[in-house]
Amino acid sequence: MRWWPRTIRWQMLAGLFLLESLSLGLFAALLVRQQERRVYQRAQESLEYDSTFLAIQASEAFNQHRPGALASFVRMMVDAPTVETAKITDADGNVLFLGSEYPDRDTLEPAERAQIPLVQRGRPTVFKFDSNRWEGVHSFYAGKQLRGYTWVEFDRNRARRQIESVLIDTAVFGIIWLVASAVLVLLMARSIARPLAILHGGTRALMNSPESGGNFPLPVHVGNEIGDLIEAFNRMVASIAEQRAGLNDTLSLLDSMLANAPIGLAFFDRRCRFVRVNQVFAGMTGVPLSRHLGRTLPELLPLPEAKALEDTVLRVFAQEEPERNLELSGHTGKPVRTWTWLVSAYPVRTTSHQVRWVGVIVLDASDRKRSEEALRKSEKLAATGRLAASIAHEINNPLEAITNLLFLLRNYCELQDPALNYVTMAEHEARRISEITQQTLRFYRQSTLPTRAKMADLLDSVLSLYHGRLNSQNLQVERRYDPEMDLFCFAGELRQVIANLVGNAIDASNSGGRLLVRARRSRNWKNPEQTGVRFAVADTGTGMDAEVRERAFEPFFTTKEATGTGLGLWVSHEIIMKHHGIVHVRSHTAKDMAFSGKTSGTVFQVFIPDGSPQAAENRLATVAQV
Repeated sequence: MRWWPRTIRWQMLAGLFLLESLSLGLFAALLVRQQERRVYQRAQESLEYDSTFLAIQASEAFNQHRPGALASFVRMMVDAPTVETAKITDADGNVLFLGSEYPDRDTLEPAERAQIPLVQRGRPTVFKFDSNRWEGVHSFYAGKQLRGYTWVEFDRNRARRQIESVLIDTAVFGIIWLVASAVLVLLMARSIARPLAILHGGTRALMNSPESGGNFPLPVHVGNEIGDLIEAFNRMVASIAEQRAGLNDTLSLLDSMLANAPIGLAFFDRRCRFVRVNQVFAGMTGVPLSRHLGRTLPELLPLPEAKALEDTVLRVFAQEEPERNLELSGHTGKPVRTWTWLVSAYPVRTTSHQVRWVGVIVLDASDRKRSEEALRKSEKLAATGRLAASIAHEINNPLEAITNLLFLLRNYCELQDPALNYVTMAEHEARRISEITQQTLRFYRQSTLPTRAKMADLLDSVLSLYHGRLNSQNLQVERRYDPEMDLFCFAGELRQVIANLVGNAIDASNSGGRLLVRARRSRNWKNPEQTGVRFAVADTGTGMDAEVRERAFEPFFTTKEATGTGLGLWVSHEIIMKHHGIVHVRSHTAKDMAFSGKTSGTVFQVFIPDGSPQAAENRLATVAQV
């Protein structure tokens, strides 16, 4: 109802006004009705008495033969406060005496004449002609002869004044009652509306700013049930704030665990769409974190692996049981990188009978897989190295005998020139076999202490080891280094660095390419005061793009999926760091050099600091003891 007030104060006031108005109206109606009955009853009694009294006076006047005295009686009767008119008629209804302020009423009205037959002898009769006109009639006799009738009409204005007086008194009482009730209601409404307004304001503040506690606790000004309600509301708000604080702490803890967990976490709905992931999982997929939400697995992962993971999620929804240790493998990125995931999925229930989400825990086992594979290859290489060392050691014994026999054959047998040439060739090949076996033993039997070694010997020994591959690929080798230049270092480990660089250069080179190996005295390009040896291995091979160059020294990163372990350059970098050296890579692919007309290739430059043996030994002592 639009006309009905909204506030409690005015609602109570309007309700009380309506209720009391209806009550007063009903009371006034009942009071007027009752007053009308009393007025009618008093009028009837008065009319009976007055008509009887006038009839007695008329009978006595006629019996005493003094009818003229009736005029004075009639006038006296009209002067009574309750009588409006009085008259005396004969038996036929003709007016004999009339006492009234209306002189035209000198005859009976037809309605009055119709009442004459109804008049009983000796008894007054009261007639009600309409709602406002009452008249009493009484017959009078002279002896036994009917001489006429006395007529007395009630004063209607008096009755009206009495009823109006009652109505005025009732109205005055009603107004006083309404004003008093309104004042009382306003006072009571204030004691109710004010705390309710405070409670309403607190509720709105809680709705608009649930996190703000500046408006609480609400003040309590009353000690009634509303005050108890406000106190209960304050306790409820305090409890909610405490629960919210605990919930916020729990959510912060869970968010921190989700964000910083070292494993991938993802949650899916029943349509296999992402509802939340952490940064680790986003890093595994290679897709930004913000692009996961609302998307499906086939949109982010290769189709076979996405289908397998999607089937796992749907099985968990269907069976409501966790799935553990599902292994997924795939290839992503450029260059292609193999990854292996261990996946576990579990149901997330919002109620005891409803699974709303499925959580997926993903552990990246790629490094472990590559470590296992590298370990197997390392074991194979170690076994091969031990076998090669054993073979080299065993070859040295008969080789020495062959060398001695050739010496004796050339010096103590008189051989002709063709035979002597053959013996010379055999000695040369025997020395070559001896050198290869010595190089093999050097790789396997590395020194545990730094020594001063000649760079030429280290470089030549590695190039001799790869002599067969260099010839088979028809690679042109250019050597630029001083045969007498030496360096205080771990010779075996530095030989391994050179071997890794030369081996990678050969793998990257095409038939007919060039391989440049050079070494020279130099200074640290980051610290010019530090002196040492800089050696470089350069090729004219396929080169590396920017992404491969950035990850070249990462463990297990390789572009040779079939034969590479991804450990060669990583181990080389560790050895260079062990010597407090620096390595720099410069490479260009054929695509990079398409417009310059130059060839592609890669250059590895390594700087190893050098100094006095004592200084170098002090610098490497800590590392050598590990």
